[in-house]
Amino acid sequence: MSFERLLGNERLKENLTQSLKKGRISHFYLISGPKGSGKHTLAKLLSAAILCHSHEPCLSCSVCRKVMENTHPDVITVEDPEHKTVAVKLVRQFREDVFIRPNESEYKIYLLPQELGIEGQNALLKILEEPPSYGVFILLTDNPEKLLPTIRSRCTELKLTALPKQVLAGALQKEFPQAEEASVSAAMLRSGGFLGQARAILADTQGYPPQTEQFAGSFAKKDAILLLQTLVPMEKWKRDQLSEVLSQWIELLEGALACRAGMPAAHPLAAEISTARSADQIRSAISCLQKSIDYAQRNISVAAICGYLSWALR
Repeated sequence: MSFERLLGNERLKENLTQSLKKGRISHFYLISGPKGSGKHTLAKLLSAAILCHSHEPCLSCSVCRKVMENTHPDVITVEDPEHKTVAVKLVRQFREDVFIRPNESEYKIYLLPQELGIEGQNALLKILEEPPSYGVFILLTDNPEKLLPTIRSRCTELKLTALPKQVLAGALQKEFPQAEEASVSAAMLRSGGFLGQARAILADTQGYPPQTEQFAGSFAKKDAILLLQTLVPMEKWKRDQLSEVLSQWIELLEGALACRAGMPAAHPLAAEISTARSADQIRSAISCLQKSIDYAQRNISVAAICGYLSWALR
């Protein structure tokens, strides 16, 4: 199986496969690439390969299955979902845990999928300077430049690249068989060639709820009555439910702006808005919608927010 589950990046996969077969396992891997480039996929496959008896992710043995199912005791994920960066105290805690030997395997792997602040990086550096023989650290980052030079100098960097168009198109068509060709092409272009971003763009444009279609139609046609008919039933919604749909409206309008700038539309509704409204009008609507989401977070009533939108977007 090797690293086939990670699309593209053939040279990286080949080099990594050869290194692992020769027993060259680094204490510190830095996986870098934009959002949606496959960093989490590679981190899991690499962890499985390091612990697998064949030193490649066969994905069929019990070791590989445990890693892929997040149940292996020697693969520890260090993250702090309540904060933007991992708190330094958590880094210090896992630094102490490192000196407890592995439970089942030859190596003990620490996955760090979240950004580290300067304090956290300095705390990590202390263990990277003299790691135990069984310790392996895998750090994920969108931007290696955010890391201290002393951290980067100790890493084996695995840099993920954009997928070839044919590979990306094939993956998207398989996952979204009902998507229109124009929508797939637009998602590919707007994603910069990264599957995760293209997937998110297509997922956002597939199966819009009726409120979004009604909003798009009313905004494009400048139909204040249709807009009001869309918003009045939404007055009974919960704030979270309202914010989710308004965020979707923002994404649709951002797609319309991109379309006006010359990029293909990811959805026909975005194309319709782009031809009916000016860039200034679209930007103004985005600002109103973002303001409404902020109002919802401040506990302003949903009815009041819908009333504001029926006036501001008319």
